[in-house]
Amino acid sequence: MKIEVYSPTIRRKEMDAVLTAMVEDKIGPGEQGKLLSQIAREKLKFDYCLPLRSPAMALHFALKALGIEDGKAVAVSALSPRYYAQVLEDLRLKPLYCDVLPSASFMGRETIEKAIAAKPEGLDVRAVVLHHTLGYAPDTASIAELGLPVIEDNSQSYGTVTAEVPAGSTGVFTIMGLEERDMLTAGSGALLYAASRRDASVLRNYAELAPEFGLPDMNAAMGVVQFRESAKNLEKRREIARIYTQSALRTRHKRFVQGDNSEYNNYAFPLILETGMKDVKAYAKRKDIAVESAFDNTLIALVPPEACQEAYSLSLRTALFPLHPRLTASEIEKVSKLILTLP
Repeated sequence: MKIEVYSPTIRRKEMDAVLTAMVEDKIGPGEQGKLLSQIAREKLKFDYCLPLRSPAMALHFALKALGIEDGKAVAVSALSPRYYAQVLEDLRLKPLYCDVLPSASFMGRETIEKAIAAKPEGLDVRAVVLHHTLGYAPDTASIAELGLPVIEDNSQSYGTVTAEVPAGSTGVFTIMGLEERDMLTAGSGALLYAASRRDASVLRNYAELAPEFGLPDMNAAMGVVQFRESAKNLEKRREIARIYTQSALRTRHKRFVQGDNSEYNNYAFPLILETGMKDVKAYAKRKDIAVESAFDNTLIALVPPEACQEAYSLSLRTALFPLHPRLTASEIEKVSKLILTLP
């Protein structure tokens, strides 16, 4: 059986919680959503949150909460999820695509400033949406110094800590996706939260949203267990990453830059390849191991290569290898040997 790159960490505990929610005859938004919000608040130290049905919906409400007028622009990384473009279009906002920092998966203050300096005349940038791509957290505080409100997306960076500050703690609003490939999964859904009381008061204006927007209890129940199991799963990811790293250091392929004061959550195990992606995928396939291009479903497909050269180069050369808590010891060893012997 092929070893897949991703596998949701759904075990019997999660399924038992879902079944319990179902037999209570209320699978729409309800008490489990409130419990999820309470547990997430304890873990993430925010003031208030909305449990919603999708990350796209969370981004929609976060941008609306900022009160940005039609036709204004929002700065986004070229390696952000592709659905960002649709949300911006639906709100009649324009994207300002920004490059990422060298050997990093996220944009920085300097790449945002460069994009703003080169923007078309008349384009007015009013906010930044900062996606923590592959779980790596950018310097949000530095970006906030630009004077633009920042929305953070820590869907992939839960558990990443920089200078003792958890990812997603600095922006005006933060989106935490709970989709299948996010760090924590509830099957689907997202939390939209604000750390400060002032910003939280804006979100409270949406507290009486129609039930169709709220996270169903059966999903929230799964999310509750995911939070409770997260420390164990993070430790398992660290153990696997240590083994893979020993193999990767003996190859010519590169890792992403990570600050000395940053603790990575090991959401994924990416390598920036020095050989062709096609050759690596074919080699892995012969070993019954899946390898994926890291940025297939991102905004880079909508951006001219010359506009975001670093992001474009990474989109061609960054491969993801299987890393998730459900891997067995023999599977970990097999993937480690694959990394060690890559072409």
